[in-house]
Amino acid sequence: MGGYSRRLALRLGGVAAAGAVIPASAARSSAEHIWPESFALLRNRWRDVTVEPYRSRPERLGMTAAGYRDTMAPTRASLWPDLAFPSFDDTPERLLTMARAYAMEGTGLTGDASLAAAVATGLDHYRRRVYTAGRDPVGNWWTWQIGVPKRLLDAAVLIAPHLTERRSRALRDAVDHFVPERRLADYRRTSTGANRVDLCTVMLLRAVLRSDPGKVALAVSALSPVFSYVREGDGFYRDGSFIQHTSVPYQGGYGVVLLSGLATLFAVLRGSPWEITSKVVLDSVERSFAPFVHDGFCMDLVNGRGISRRAYGDHRRGDALGSAILLLSESAPAAERARWRGMVKGWATRSARTDGRFAALVADDTVPALPEPEGHRLLPMSARAVHRRRGWCAGLSMASHRIGHYEHGNGENERGWHTGSGMLYWWAEGHGEQYSDSFWHTVDPYRLPGTTVSTRRLPDGAGKGWGDTCPPARWVGGATDGWYATVGQHLYGLESTMEAFKSWFFLDDTIVCMGAGITSRDGVPVETIVDNRRADGGLTLDAGLAHLEGHGGYVLPTGDGLRTVREYRSGGSASRGYVTLWLDHGVDPRSAAYVYQLMPGASLSRTRARAADPLWARVLANTAGQQGIHVPSLGLTAVNFWNGGAAGGLTASDPCAVLVRERGDGTATLTVSDPRCDLSELAVTWDRPVAGVLDGHPSLAATTTGPRLTLAFERPADLDGGSATVTVRLDGAA
Repeated sequence: MGGYSRRLALRLGGVAAAGAVIPASAARSSAEHIWPESFALLRNRWRDVTVEPYRSRPERLGMTAAGYRDTMAPTRASLWPDLAFPSFDDTPERLLTMARAYAMEGTGLTGDASLAAAVATGLDHYRRRVYTAGRDPVGNWWTWQIGVPKRLLDAAVLIAPHLTERRSRALRDAVDHFVPERRLADYRRTSTGANRVDLCTVMLLRAVLRSDPGKVALAVSALSPVFSYVREGDGFYRDGSFIQHTSVPYQGGYGVVLLSGLATLFAVLRGSPWEITSKVVLDSVERSFAPFVHDGFCMDLVNGRGISRRAYGDHRRGDALGSAILLLSESAPAAERARWRGMVKGWATRSARTDGRFAALVADDTVPALPEPEGHRLLPMSARAVHRRRGWCAGLSMASHRIGHYEHGNGENERGWHTGSGMLYWWAEGHGEQYSDSFWHTVDPYRLPGTTVSTRRLPDGAGKGWGDTCPPARWVGGATDGWYATVGQHLYGLESTMEAFKSWFFLDDTIVCMGAGITSRDGVPVETIVDNRRADGGLTLDAGLAHLEGHGGYVLPTGDGLRTVREYRSGGSASRGYVTLWLDHGVDPRSAAYVYQLMPGASLSRTRARAADPLWARVLANTAGQQGIHVPSLGLTAVNFWNGGAAGGLTASDPCAVLVRERGDGTATLTVSDPRCDLSELAVTWDRPVAGVLDGHPSLAATTTGPRLTLAFERPADLDGGSATVTVRLDGAA
């Protein structure tokens, strides 16, 4: 029954079975028999769950609340002298802080009647002066429908015994004015994903405040669309992607809000007549969120415009995500609960910076701190990839016809233009603060690592806001067997004539980076940024290589002229040192190309050894038609076919990505994908003697073995950019 508990469906006469929205008036009569104790349970659960993040510092919470209580001075224009109305964020937040101090043990103000009375006075004052029924909302819709009511209702529920009937009804009427039931009737526009969870939370709190079972039923039923996979727009995708604002990968922003909100709702409603759960949500922990957490921080490539806000924002998001997962684990099966706790403990143990909220978990000797899993995760629906090996991790951010180059809005991230142009993030041991410590305020926005860009100057906020900056490129994605990967991006520059074909081959100790067909008519130079590191160590340059002390090595087998600069850059109050390495393709290049290897964490000697072995990774093709490599020591051949054709013994009838691994046991795997998601059929031929097929794939329609292998796939577009793997037995006699 999707996200509903069987008990809820039975109690409501089955009206929730299809996930339909239940009008409060229709559900009220069906739910009259629900015990009053149920609402007492919800209030207690809400108190316990929402104050939990503050239990590690109750005294500090109490001192802050006392300060707010003592300085509150209601006037027609404000509640505090330093906060003039409307003060949509600070005033409601202060009232909520006071309410939390009242509800939580150990604050020094627990159960303090005078504090609760001050909160009640403040809530009614703000309701009469700002958040009042009949008023026309001005400005951002989110403020009136989520931001303000969520805080006001939270505070009201926490101090409910001290809120008079009149004040409670007045707050209810104000919420009903700004958040009417019809707001949850359609799952579209601003009522999707994390916004839908927040709106349902507002509806639930309003129901708990007034003991209204119909509103609880509405809040629960309206969550239904969140619990289904989508193929476009906002929500969870089967490949692990999570999208908000239609075209922005957002696990680190709205995703954290969504997971935190659902974890809270699951916990509050557990054991009540409205209990809910969702396998899609539980699966998202390891499919959608964990891949983007490294050593306790949440990578910036899934945080939209939020990357530009504050230094160490990725660490704060990681902490919030860890807390959400721990809370959600209480609603998960025992195996997942144990694994998630070990995962979060591992993050906290390795984190370079955390707020201490996981101290009890870290000190719990019964919970092992789990290491990060090695392997590759490719999420084609959101044009993102993450690669992990022992000692290093990398993340790739691209743009496609469905994913914007970048998101800006509300004056935020107005120079993030090129974050979707193949930005390659990477961390070796000890690099947890590489992109955290004022990186976005000080880095040259035209020289983001891994990108190929036209140096044409762009205005702040170039392109449409809120992520609506999708290029026309359809071939964005690749193929992975879970360990290695071939990933590609047909790149179109933002507000530029530049076009390029970029590929990345993710291996054990290196990423082979390749570009071809780099063309532009902007009248300015085009550059590929090999790297741009916050670094103070020495830079060694030698024939065909570069090495940055304490970071890693770079191998340039074609001998392309590598340019470098060391500089200090300032932004806001910060100043940081950078070492930039780039390739200059000249003004208005025609079919320029490059090849280099990035070796995270490699020593100078290991970098030199790789540079001295130019055939270690053989380039099979590097054109606008195909890009591919062969690595004999790994038994690996990988080709991105931008068009049908042949390279390295592989032939493809249409655009696709192919990854071949020959294993030492006489078998091989061929992994194939349709990154464009538009093929009805695809044929791939491998010029290698094959005795038979051991394991196929549902999309595999026909095979031919013998002197060469031919695989015919039907409807590969149905894979949504995902990979199909076929295992074969090699013909050893041949």
